[in-house]
Amino acid sequence: MKIEKIHHVAYRCKDAKETVEWYGKMLNMDFILAIAEDKVPSTHEPDPYMHLFLDAGDGNVLAFFELPTKPEMGRDPNTPEWVQHIAFKVKDRDTLIEFKEHLEANGVDVLGVTDHSIFHSIYFFDPSGHRVELACPDPEEEAMLARLDDVKWDMLEEWSRTKKAPQHADWLHAKELEK
Repeated sequence: MKIEKIHHVAYRCKDAKETVEWYGKMLNMDFILAIAEDKVPSTHEPDPYMHLFLDAGDGNVLAFFELPTKPEMGRDPNTPEWVQHIAFKVKDRDTLIEFKEHLEANGVDVLGVTDHSIFHSIYFFDPSGHRVELACPDPEEEAMLARLDDVKWDMLEEWSRTKKAPQHADWLHAKELEK
C-alpha cells in the first residue's frame, strides 16, 4: 500500500474569478475544472461553494474554494507568513528570472532571488494572501541532495532532542545568510 501522488491541494480564496484570472496571467496556469454546489458532498452541510482547479504542470493540480457565506478568511496569527506557502518548480534560473520580471511588471511585489544552495527561489503573494514560491534547481542540486540525504536522520534526531538547529548542513544557507 503506497500513495501514488498528490491528487490536488486545495486552499480557500477570496474571489474565484479573480483567482483563476490571476493564476492564469501571472503563472500561466490553465483553468481546468469548476465544481459548485449548495451542499458539501462529504458532510451534507448546506453551504454554497465554488471549487476550482488549476493546472500546475506535470499532472499537478492546485485547487481553491470560494466560500461566500463564511466569515472572511484570515491567517493563523501564531504562524509567521513565510511558513505556509505553495511552492512550484520552474525549469531553470533563466525561467525564474523571467517570472520575476513578469510578476514585477504586473505590479506584484517579489522577494528574492533567495539562494537555498540546492535551489533558488522567489516569493510573492496571490490576491487571497497565500504566499507563493517559484523555485529552480541549482546545477549542483543532485550532489547537494546526496549530502543532505546522508545527514537527514541525524538532524531529525538532534532537533527532536534539542529543538535547536543542527549544524550538519549549515553550508546550505551560508552564502545567503552572509549577505
